[in-house]
Amino acid sequence: MTTTETMDMPAPVGKIIPATLEDMAESTAEELGACLRPMVLERLDTTTGEKVHVPVPCGATQSAVCPSCADKARRLRMHQAREGWHLTDEPQVETEEPTTQQRAALGQIADLTEARALAVGIGDDRAVAEIDSEIDAAHALLKADGLRGEKEPVAEKKPRTVRSTRRRQDAPELPRRQVADTTVGRAFETPDGKVFRPSTFLTLTLDSYGPVHSASKKPEHPKPCRCGRVHHRDDGIVGTPLDRDRYDYRRAARDAIHFGKLVDRFWQNLRRACGWNVQYFAAVEPQKRLAMHLHAAVRGTIPRALLRQVAAATYHQVWWPTHDTPVYSPEHAPVWDEASEAYVDPDTGQELRSWDEALDETFDPDAEPAHVVRFGTGGIDIQGVNAGSDQAGKCLSYLVKYLTKDLGSCYEADTDAQKRHHDRLAEALRWEPCSEGCANWLLYGIQPEDAGKGLVPGACKGKAHKPSTLGYRGRRCLVSRKWSGKNLTEHRQQRREHVMRTLGVVGVTPELDTPDDPDGTRYRWVPIPRGDPKQPDRTQLLLHSIAQKRRWRQQYDQAKQAAELSATDQAAA
Repeated sequence: MTTTETMDMPAPVGKIIPATLEDMAESTAEELGACLRPMVLERLDTTTGEKVHVPVPCGATQSAVCPSCADKARRLRMHQAREGWHLTDEPQVETEEPTTQQRAALGQIADLTEARALAVGIGDDRAVAEIDSEIDAAHALLKADGLRGEKEPVAEKKPRTVRSTRRRQDAPELPRRQVADTTVGRAFETPDGKVFRPSTFLTLTLDSYGPVHSASKKPEHPKPCRCGRVHHRDDGIVGTPLDRDRYDYRRAARDAIHFGKLVDRFWQNLRRACGWNVQYFAAVEPQKRLAMHLHAAVRGTIPRALLRQVAAATYHQVWWPTHDTPVYSPEHAPVWDEASEAYVDPDTGQELRSWDEALDETFDPDAEPAHVVRFGTGGIDIQGVNAGSDQAGKCLSYLVKYLTKDLGSCYEADTDAQKRHHDRLAEALRWEPCSEGCANWLLYGIQPEDAGKGLVPGACKGKAHKPSTLGYRGRRCLVSRKWSGKNLTEHRQQRREHVMRTLGVVGVTPELDTPDDPDGTRYRWVPIPRGDPKQPDRTQLLLHSIAQKRRWRQQYDQAKQAAELSATDQAAA
């Protein structure tokens, strides 16, 4: 090769690094829909004494953690939403008898609780920590086995605070009816004898905190924004304030923190106004302007005028001490005093007001709540939906669209305007008190409830302060108890039984990692934490998940084809 030919050759732009086995396994697992972060349980056969490591899906609901499990959770939620939306008969909520495995786990928790009490009595903190870890693992297994409810920490119950239930003078009155124990919507009959039960798709939004740039809804008839320009939905300026200095970020932050309480109050008011036990499946999402809003599938039809009346009359009062003007600054905050075990003024050493003392001031007859949350004026959208229609499918898809993302990921801040808007809200949330025990109360000269050493204003670990939540502290998916008569575990079991029936049509027995254990007594399961020396190699776990997924999918596809052929033959005969 000549020198000229060598110079004419294109220079390499970068070194290509071959993919590792783990990279290939991860991409293949994601393509097949297998779990990318399988957990490992140690299965002990009480009959033979054999110990086997069995990987199980992580069950993550966020796609950033495990896209395969998150998509499976989304599809399960969509199934749950569809099952309960247009019911024609009252759902029966039945409490199943505990299984042998659940009773055994409960007995283990009882023994551990007794052992913990003894360890606390002798002051063995190390043993207490170890027993707490075992109790948490036992509770996790009970929850995975379908037990309803959450484990509650043992704490002293404080006397319940009772306030007047008199409605605010600036809120419209609500009709009040006795709530009947029925959940199925009204049926309508057409002149030709057809009966149908329409349901409702509802959207509720928060109030305005200042003018924001808006998009033109109809491209064929473009409508200019308040700024005088025409924006499209994907423009990076839509949803951001016209004037950031006049936008009320503090009120936006407080509304986001207490939005869950407002939603709860809305359902209470709606049931009392309608006179029947309204059931719903709802999801919370952020708008372009970062304010929370709620989409809800509601069973049955409700007059639009009544829905608007209830939304306008619903509010939530936050009866916390007034916290509009800080007394201290983050650089000059109260300090912890070891002698009094309380926070004191950094200059005088005077102890701050306790939480109970500050709260007593709110019982004054002339006192006003620290904050009042309301829905926006006209911030309600109502659609009537019939079962089986294309609109019903679109509404359900829209309802669960963002459930696999955290709230922060629903909002992609791509432009400088969006980033500045997000940062200003995050900064407001950083300094707002999020709960009775929030460290930010120190800035207002108040001891947080159950305060301890180490609280730093602006560094509270509460969920509301995380950028990924945008201030919202509650659950993303809200489902009423009598929506379908089943919880998620029961819906999951229902789908599993459907698969097993499909396989049984052609006599296929699925190859499971663990044989059936009807009595729940042969096997004991112990979770192996991540980082434990017993934890198998991640690549091996991924390869096992891939093999298992391929095997099950092949079996199910063959069973479906055989069932379809059998149905075709019967139809031909």
